[in-house]
Amino acid sequence: MALTRAEALRGHLAMLAFSGLVAGSFSFGKLIANDIDPAALTALRFALAGGLIGAAAALGPGLRAHRFRAPWRFVILGGLFGAYFVLMFEALKTAEPVATAAIFTLTPVMAAGFGWLFLRQLTTGRMALALAVGAAGALWVIFRGDPAALIAFDLGRGEAVFFVAALAHAAYTPLVRKFNRGEPALVFTFGMMMAALVLLLIYGLPSIRATDWAALPARVWWVVLYLAVFTSAVTFVLLQYAAMRLPSAKVMAYTYLTPSWVIGWEIALGNAAPRGLVLGGIGLTVVALVLLLKEDG
Repeated sequence: MALTRAEALRGHLAMLAFSGLVAGSFSFGKLIANDIDPAALTALRFALAGGLIGAAAALGPGLRAHRFRAPWRFVILGGLFGAYFVLMFEALKTAEPVATAAIFTLTPVMAAGFGWLFLRQLTTGRMALALAVGAAGALWVIFRGDPAALIAFDLGRGEAVFFVAALAHAAYTPLVRKFNRGEPALVFTFGMMMAALVLLLIYGLPSIRATDWAALPARVWWVVLYLAVFTSAVTFVLLQYAAMRLPSAKVMAYTYLTPSWVIGWEIALGNAAPRGLVLGGIGLTVVALVLLLKEDG
């Protein structure tokens, strides 16, 4: 059944909000990346976010009315998103927020590939051009506008770790549509998040037990609160909502705005903006987004 133009517009608005909120996780995550183990941090944020989404689902569509059939679906999705966040905070120990945000903009290319693999979604000529322009802009930023660094493939450890994280994130998007069996967004997200939490507790139990929770600086708790409410609970629902209304490549196209959002966050936090040459690459990612949005015109 074809979606209406109004439904598609709501999907675009959801992803606009998604991109701005996700960008904050790069800048705030950098502040605490070396204060707490990534697995312990991710388990804590999923526990808090899961409680929020579970309460919202219980008050809204209800949980009893929607049995979690085929739980393996949630295990796969939860594993992918749990891996994304653990690897993200591992990467931010050494990588800069703008560089990781640039790598994040490669996810539309990856999502287009996974969209074809899992759903046989085809990419139009305009979309392919936009993805190519966006990928070029991302590479420009990742290698700091230095052709010699690109030729030498001078990629830092943090950037390499986050590339793997981006692959997991890109695979998640088309699988949401493939695995959803009519569950409302809140219920489906709650099932995924609980599966992710169980996997994280199994994987991260040693680091969770080793963490001196009482000695953590206050900034960790403030950032965890932001991550749990805005970049876990809210963005999971936004992504789920948009993925049911837009092709996978277009859903992830909004990640092209992430570096621009991150620059805004960095300036707001009192950090220096990137040098002019790098801004050229960020400009290309914005052009890529415009090309993809024009597809709807």
